[in-house]
Amino acid sequence: MAGISIEVARVAQRLRGGMAGGVLSFPLTSFRDDGGLDLDAYRVYLADRLATAPGAVFPACGTGEFFSLDEDEYRAVVQATVELADGRLPVVAGIGYGWAQAIRFARIAEDAGADAALVLPHYLVSAPQEGLVEQLRRIAGGTRLPLIAYQRGQVAFTAASLRRVAEIPSVIGLKDGHSDLDRLQRLTFAAPEDFLFFNGAATAEIQARAYATVGVPAYSSAVHAFAPEIANAFFTALGQGDHGTVGKLLHDFYVPLVELRDRVPGYAVSLVKAAARLRGLPVGPVRAPLADPGPADLSDLEKVLDHGLSLVGAVRRPA
Repeated sequence: MAGISIEVARVAQRLRGGMAGGVLSFPLTSFRDDGGLDLDAYRVYLADRLATAPGAVFPACGTGEFFSLDEDEYRAVVQATVELADGRLPVVAGIGYGWAQAIRFARIAEDAGADAALVLPHYLVSAPQEGLVEQLRRIAGGTRLPLIAYQRGQVAFTAASLRRVAEIPSVIGLKDGHSDLDRLQRLTFAAPEDFLFFNGAATAEIQARAYATVGVPAYSSAVHAFAPEIANAFFTALGQGDHGTVGKLLHDFYVPLVELRDRVPGYAVSLVKAAARLRGLPVGPVRAPLADPGPADLSDLEKVLDHGLSLVGAVRRPA
């Protein structure tokens, strides 16, 4: 991170500490049954998440249905998150689309008081490495916020490109969603020692042990969005080298959850939201083009959730 400012370095250090101390929380965005944003419900839901001590909170990202929010809704969600976090942990807002729109969202997040921004993969097109680097340069030039790049889908950096990305003064890290550990190991060697990396695979706990072997122990947790008891129990067991608990949670909860998630496109979000509703959390439905699970999948989800909670001594609140 060449020429890094004092403020950017401060945010990076806070994030490093947060990543070491807890899972990274990607909260859901609450909608009403008519599809409108339910900000009061979001506040209630988010306060419940923050009470479980995540390492950092990432509002309006993939799990939070960033792609379905207009700018006013986005502003309200980020602002509410900053207010509720109240400086206790870093707030990293999602931004995305082309660089011009990403800058618009970044400036909204900046004005709302976010600490940093996660640059979600751009829309639709595949692009050469030069374009991926230039996209981040352009965004960095339009906001004061520190940036974390997110490689997933059509975005995948080479080691040479990541070296150039890390030279952009405000780019402080990379979230990886490809789970190509050979490539990821090369990226960690190419980046400066203080560059942040974290595991952003869908249901990241499944691969958390493997990521840790290449020096990337930090991870985001979709399960934290609906069952922080399970997410935190796994995080603690992993950190303590409690292989028995880690294996039990993986075998009896995470693997069945992933098998259910893989049944329908979009379940990486809509199944998470359905699980939150099963726990009585005020998150509402997903927005199209996502679709809520049908009765059969919902019944299976309920069984997986109840069993997971029983493994950590928690119970499901009535929906």
